[in-house]
Amino acid sequence: MRSPKDPFGTSNRHPGISEMAALLTSADIHLPQEGLDQLWKYHQLLRRYNPELNLTRIHNFANMVVKLYIDSILPGKLVDLPSPLLDLGTGPGMPGVPLKIAFPHLTVLLAESRQKRVEFLKTVVEELRLEGMEVIGEGISTRFERPVGGVITRAVENMGATLERVGGCLSRGGLVIFMKGPHCDDEVQAALEHWHEGYRMLRDLPYRLPGTPHERRLVVFQRLGEPLAARKARSMALHTFKDIASLENPLFKEMKKLLTSRGIRKQNKALVSGSKQVSEILAHFPERCEAWITSGEADLPPSESPLHLAWYRLAPQLFRMLDVFGTERPLLLIRVDPITPWDPALGLPSGCSLMIPFQDPENVGAVMRSAAAFGVHQVILLAESAHPYHPKALRASGGTALRVKMMAGPSLDEIPEDLPVIPLSAEGKAVSKMEFPESFAFLPGMEGPGLPERFRRRAVSIPINEGVESLNAATATAIALYVWSEWLKRGA
Repeated sequence: MRSPKDPFGTSNRHPGISEMAALLTSADIHLPQEGLDQLWKYHQLLRRYNPELNLTRIHNFANMVVKLYIDSILPGKLVDLPSPLLDLGTGPGMPGVPLKIAFPHLTVLLAESRQKRVEFLKTVVEELRLEGMEVIGEGISTRFERPVGGVITRAVENMGATLERVGGCLSRGGLVIFMKGPHCDDEVQAALEHWHEGYRMLRDLPYRLPGTPHERRLVVFQRLGEPLAARKARSMALHTFKDIASLENPLFKEMKKLLTSRGIRKQNKALVSGSKQVSEILAHFPERCEAWITSGEADLPPSESPLHLAWYRLAPQLFRMLDVFGTERPLLLIRVDPITPWDPALGLPSGCSLMIPFQDPENVGAVMRSAAAFGVHQVILLAESAHPYHPKALRASGGTALRVKMMAGPSLDEIPEDLPVIPLSAEGKAVSKMEFPESFAFLPGMEGPGLPERFRRRAVSIPINEGVESLNAATATAIALYVWSEWLKRGA
């Protein structure tokens, strides 16, 4: 790296190394001569390259010593620093370089993504002959998996984002040391709430820069679990693992077809989205779960996942195509059983059955949820109905489709006249005045066209205020099911 002319005149010794030593001593920092020489040389390099690289906005000598060097060294006097120590977003080398000079036993990694600063840092390491210090010329993400015992940062990034960022490299029991201003309570609380399972707060130390009114705060988190690299290696060993990056990948093509009812029927598989629904299905129906689908490396299969669960890690653009609700959370590929055909000649079992003609998958999912909630014996999906495992239907059902007995029925026009069917329409006797037979089926109308005329003549209704055309079909069905369940309780 070329050395520009020194516009600050650092070749004169006033102020000089003795003045720096005096300021350090006033902060109870006592460096040996070798350390003083190194810090002084670092100071000269910082001053020399600053006009070209904009390394710091602090130019006053005393302020540079106090606000840059002393401020960088103080964390090492307040806590036992782990090693190797990663200085995240080090910029011109702080706090990493002063810490290495003050505590030479440490192995320090300086992480910086801006290439001009990377070259400056390499010059510093070379000219100061700092053994056990290395420059990492890249941004740190969960993909960085080199094991470290601790991370220190004075960067302004949110604490929670930093805790996530170092997930690939920080060892179990490792420390994340945040050099913050005094007013960071909300940030600390948010990090604790979000990361309470992965980290605990070990220290929260307010302090002041010696001889100044400047308040600081050292917040130290300790990692509770394993680093991502170890967990990922174990997951890859336990589960069949595939990286998928091409639109032409046959496996991706098959998964994309599951966004349609036709694809679900053909493959007898479905995609589940939403953290709550995914975790519940994994817990209660592990035998149905076939693959864990992610975009990022951090979203590993849960430790309690069945061993037969495959792990498909998709390129981000491919994952977004499957993540139709934009959850940005892992998807689950599940096996679904073919829906058993219903034979009208066998009649209806005791209790309430529900016939569904809805073409909107969200309505199908919502009414499936109501059927499970109110104790419907079976759901008969008419030929007009959307598939109950369509992604929108599954999401609306909250996963209850896996708990409801389903049958595949005929079309609306093919339902036999002699079946005990109770049609639901906007007109007719109020459902609340019904005496329900022992065996029957509710039949709501399709969205829009409603019911065929032969059913409409004997339909029951949900009375609503004048001026409102009608209720949503799934809502009306839910109310009717509630009325029946209450009638059943009164009879019991």
